[in-house]
Amino acid sequence: MSTDLLLLPRVAYRGKEITGPRMRTLFALLAADLRTGCSASRLVQELWWDERPEYPGKALQILVSRARSQLGAGLIASTPHGYRLALSEDQVDTSAVLLSGSASAQCLRDGDYAAALQHAESGLARWADAEAEAGDSEAVDPLSMLRAERMSTYRSLLRIRALALSRLGRYADALDILGQVFRERPQDEEVLVELLRCEAATAGPSVAITRYDAYRRSLRDELGTDPGPALQQMYHELLRGSAPVVRSGIPQEPNALLGRDDDILAVTHLMRSSRVTSIVGTGGLGKTRLAYAVSRRAEQHAVHLVPLAGVTSDDDVASAVAAALGVGDGRLTPVDLVTGIVNALGHGSALLVLDNCEHVVRGAAELVRALISMTGDLRVLTTSRARLGLSSESVYLLPELTLPASVELFNHRAKAARPTAELPLDAVQDVCGRLEGLPLAIELAAARVRIMSVPEIAVRLADRFALLRGGARDSPERHRALRAVIDWSWNLLDPPAQAAMRALSIFVGGFTADAAAHLLGTGDVLDVLTQLTDQSLLKAVDTRSGARLHMLETVREFSAVDRDADVTRRFLAWARDFGTANHDAVFGDDPVTATWLIRAEQDNLQLALRLGLDRDDGATVSAMAAVLGCLWLLESNFARLSWLTEQTQRCLSHFRPEPAHVEITRTAAVISAVNTFLMHGPRATRALVVLRRLPLGTPDTTTRAAHAMVLGPADHADTPILFWMRAGFESFLHQQHNNIDEALFAAERMLRAADTLRGPLFPAFAHSRLGELSLDADQGHRARDHLAAALPLIVQVGARSSTVRGRWALTMANLQIGAYDEAERWADEAAMPGEDDPVGLALRAEIMLGRGQVEAGLRAWRRVADRMLPGADPVMGIDTSVAEAWFIEVQGVTLVAHARHGHLGLVRDIAGTAPGLLAEVLTHRPSTVNFPSYGSLLLGIAAADIADGRPGAGMVALAERFRFSRGYQPTMSPARAREMAEQSDKAAYADAQSAYAALDSGSLVAAALTALRERISG
Repeated sequence: MSTDLLLLPRVAYRGKEITGPRMRTLFALLAADLRTGCSASRLVQELWWDERPEYPGKALQILVSRARSQLGAGLIASTPHGYRLALSEDQVDTSAVLLSGSASAQCLRDGDYAAALQHAESGLARWADAEAEAGDSEAVDPLSMLRAERMSTYRSLLRIRALALSRLGRYADALDILGQVFRERPQDEEVLVELLRCEAATAGPSVAITRYDAYRRSLRDELGTDPGPALQQMYHELLRGSAPVVRSGIPQEPNALLGRDDDILAVTHLMRSSRVTSIVGTGGLGKTRLAYAVSRRAEQHAVHLVPLAGVTSDDDVASAVAAALGVGDGRLTPVDLVTGIVNALGHGSALLVLDNCEHVVRGAAELVRALISMTGDLRVLTTSRARLGLSSESVYLLPELTLPASVELFNHRAKAARPTAELPLDAVQDVCGRLEGLPLAIELAAARVRIMSVPEIAVRLADRFALLRGGARDSPERHRALRAVIDWSWNLLDPPAQAAMRALSIFVGGFTADAAAHLLGTGDVLDVLTQLTDQSLLKAVDTRSGARLHMLETVREFSAVDRDADVTRRFLAWARDFGTANHDAVFGDDPVTATWLIRAEQDNLQLALRLGLDRDDGATVSAMAAVLGCLWLLESNFARLSWLTEQTQRCLSHFRPEPAHVEITRTAAVISAVNTFLMHGPRATRALVVLRRLPLGTPDTTTRAAHAMVLGPADHADTPILFWMRAGFESFLHQQHNNIDEALFAAERMLRAADTLRGPLFPAFAHSRLGELSLDADQGHRARDHLAAALPLIVQVGARSSTVRGRWALTMANLQIGAYDEAERWADEAAMPGEDDPVGLALRAEIMLGRGQVEAGLRAWRRVADRMLPGADPVMGIDTSVAEAWFIEVQGVTLVAHARHGHLGLVRDIAGTAPGLLAEVLTHRPSTVNFPSYGSLLLGIAAADIADGRPGAGMVALAERFRFSRGYQPTMSPARAREMAEQSDKAAYADAQSAYAALDSGSLVAAALTALRERISG
């Protein structure tokens, strides 16, 4: 074991001790991420957390130079943003232990216990005094934190060592270690099984049984449950004093069965409660391998496995089973065959496994029914693409592998095919995701690693049937190509069912029974769907909108090969009917049901939209734009709305709808016009041209009211919904012109009008408007009340991005009133596990600043700024202009926060580029919608100038006139901004307020550009 850099027991490089505290911290920070290293700003922040040097960048350079001179010039490499260690993972002990942990765990799963033990002991040897290091749990310096993080690996390695020792038969060596691990993990039943085994081997079964009884009692007393299946099986073995006696026809595994541990437990559990258990699923899922694994672990004394793949007739099933059990005789009658099978199985507990029953389902079912009626202790396990249909049967629908399990399987098989192959995680995940967790497909793809890279395999998956063939020679013929697997099931279908599969394959997002009936048109559709589901070619899933049927993509592609062109015509007819029936349903009495219904069909509707655009089919395009547009507007998915507007505007502007299509065309045009208004303000669009050609109609629906508001006569009598619509429009218009008081007044009228309307969306929209405007007005209590009133319906309709935004807004409202605990609660609810969340981090930064945790809060803001790019999307579904505005706002708030707390030097790079950035945006693409973001950066520039002793009070007044964003408080508190300006130059501040007060939007942009250019040139 050759490791150059030690950090766990001591800090040393190639035997030379590193004693200086800052030098030790430097190496700990760099070792935490060997690939990317650490940014200079974070290094400075962590190395000089107590007292920042006058020139932090220079101080860091000196420290790095000292490390290089003492330990080697090539040890620390420079990166564009900081430094990294020029060492591999096995050269640094904190990384090497992770490699040992991963390798030992993999070997344990593969059953290679000797290798698992070797890796575990290699990793454990890197600790000299691990327990002592683990005891310092309060230390927060980077070195102590890194050591504490690795203690979980230490405990994992210790556990693996103990398990491997036991499974290698070294019971005495394993006993004490297992006892130690079990004391630390008293619910770890895998450890307890081995501990019982070791105790039985060293001290006798009675000692082990006593421990088991104590554990069982504690589980029942504390949790009200029983030990798991593996532990119960060990208990029965202890009682019997020996393992099961017969295992017939069960082959040993050629390699590890990966990703099926939960399935093994589930099937084993079913077998305890059911006389007949069937593992059912499509071809290539691994039903046979799962049956082998369950059979080897079965509790029955006698287990017999009989493969039926070679049986060609239902009448031959009993003969095949009898022959496998040694009682076959061509002269026996069917009754005698069954009797002989029963006698061969014996009178004790037995398990009969029938593998591959789908092509002889009737014969298998008849035999199993007879056997069950003639025996008391027999259990039957079958594998099939179709269930037997017996009352004694429990069906286990074998799921596809999860993505992590798929990746593990691919990597394992790929390394076996070519040990030196590079397996980039992103590329492997892409391949496995497209193969939908189908083990056979994954193994066939991994085999291609012999001659192809993983990215090349991903490209070739466009023709997966040509790629995925040539399986292992010891696999069944039908499993050596993906096409053969599907073909096996296809040939079991009658011609009408095959025709139905071809037609239904056009649904890319699954379908309902009603949609299938619309598409297929004739015959008993339910019988056809039942047949296809019974053959595991369709999978039924319960959703919020009802039951839906899905095909695996592999099956769908196979079925689509010979699809009739007329299917596309019928599919578009279904889509138009769906759009016509549901295009404005989200604004009706039950928006929750309507929204989930449309969302379930979203992928199919988008396909219909693309097909309609290709055919210049105005009716289809109108229906799809209407129904999808309503959904995406409700979800506040403005990126998709902008795409929809761009894609459909030409087709819609040339479409002359028949009377039956007027309403869907109106809805499509209204949604397009509304999106343009919300994103860019009032402007001429093709959608308005479409609306001018349509008859106005009575403004008694949402879209008709919007049409009347935009193009109707000024003296048009207001209906309740039109009054609500006008008030909402005016609230946006006043907001865009920086008249928040009038905007709030209009939103209040909107809420009053909503009380007279049916449908819960009307008051929810009004509350949402009032909440957003109250935030802009720095009225936190009012904002909190209205936002809280709007949120429940947003959550119910499943609008994820709107729900997250609503919780962020509630966090901001609580920040405005100083309710930091409540703000933290809402920030926690808005968190998106596993996703990059810069908005959430920014909100937490303000919570920390509000609580006086200045260093932590500023550090968080720098992380937000470092992670943001000009076009990044911090919120789901915002378009590029809004993303740019968010980037600008982050820059501004980061500057204000650091300037206010005397740490401007940490963000000097942002301060230097901010004026030019904002000038460029205001010159080429100003938008009144984004004025608050511009104001935030103006305030940041002003705060930086004032902190540097330069004039900045006038720019504060300009930022106020742009109504800088008030959400991130305390940093963006209007009172603090005003105080900063008055302390800097009260007179200049007052003069600037007076000068900017009467300017319209265009003049404000011009004034800002003048100020910025003077700032840049000065």
